Amino acid sequence: MSITKKVLGCTKNGETVTLYTMRNKNGVEASVTDLGAVWTGLRAPDREGRFEDVLLGYDTPDALYENKGSLGAIIGRNANRIKNAEFSLNGKQWQLEKNSGENNLHSGPAVLGKRLFSAEEGSVEQADWVRFSLHSPEGDQGYPGSMDICITYFLTVDNALIIEYKLTAGKEDTVANFTCHPYFNLAGHKSGNALSQELWIDADYFCEADKDVTPTGRLLRVENTPFDFRSPKAMNRDLDLKQPQLQYTNGYDHNFCLNHPMGRMALSASAYDPESGRFMEVYTGRPGIQLYTGNFLDPGVEAKEGAHYHPGDGYALETQLFPNAINVPEWDQPILEAGRTTYCLTTYKFSVK
Repeated sequence: MSITKKVLGCTKNGETVTLYTMRNKNGVEASVTDLGAVWTGLRAPDREGRFEDVLLGYDTPDALYENKGSLGAIIGRNANRIKNAEFSLNGKQWQLEKNSGENNLHSGPAVLGKRLFSAEEGSVEQADWVRFSLHSPEGDQGYPGSMDICITYFLTVDNALIIEYKLTAGKEDTVANFTCHPYFNLAGHKSGNALSQELWIDADYFCEADKDVTPTGRLLRVENTPFDFRSPKAMNRDLDLKQPQLQYTNGYDHNFCLNHPMGRMALSASAYDPESGRFMEVYTGRPGIQLYTGNFLDPGVEAKEGAHYHPGDGYALETQLFPNAINVPEWDQPILEAGRTTYCLTTYKFSVK
């Protein structure tokens, strides 16, 4: 196991951006950066032992700062959408910035991805780690209270990338629904459309979305719909079906309601590329996972290694509390009480078959 550091350059604000690359004994590499605590790369072998980077991303400070599409980004304080960009907490109404129609998406434009985190690195038994820390002040992004954010990436000897979130509220209750927003293409990030790859999700229900792709509060059965991934299938197999929920999104952009109880770490999804043999498993204790098939990736934006990503060239699997849960009392709530600390984990494990 080893960790190397590389200075990528400086942002427009003059901040030095450093890339950290963890490498295990199998040659698998995971790269992360202190700008936004972004996960930028994952090199894994195919069934013939050929390595490719299977994570879409950026490799320059300016591109990482702009991060069109939130590639590999850490999202907080609230992942996904909040309807009408408003919520009530402890009897007080809070108004957020509207940056997705009338809604708030990924906490608005003051994203964590534009901020430089403090970094440290080390090793534990069977894993290397890089830890990023940031203080979010009172009222940051329009949310109540302050928060100390700690994101740790572990790369293990068995080819798992673990993301640990440690979130501590200040003197007020606040909202805490964090996720990572990685886009995968198991054939390689520059290999073109990824939606022929097979996906499995352990979910009997998904969240109905309105025309603005915000959950309505209703849960719909996946059975006999394009949203049934309980047996592995190619992601593009059912996209042409005339299903109302797909008409708003040009593909999948929905939260799936995982079958395990909240807080119980479980195998929740997997993806497989039959051509290369690369296989990825997703473990989480979160109750939801957002499938987003890169419907609005912009080929006009240059990504890492000179790549230009088109819609469908990657798919995101974002573990989370349900979007807009703060406005749906029946769902698990993203409320972190004053002075309390919460931990959660998500694991992406890579192998071949």
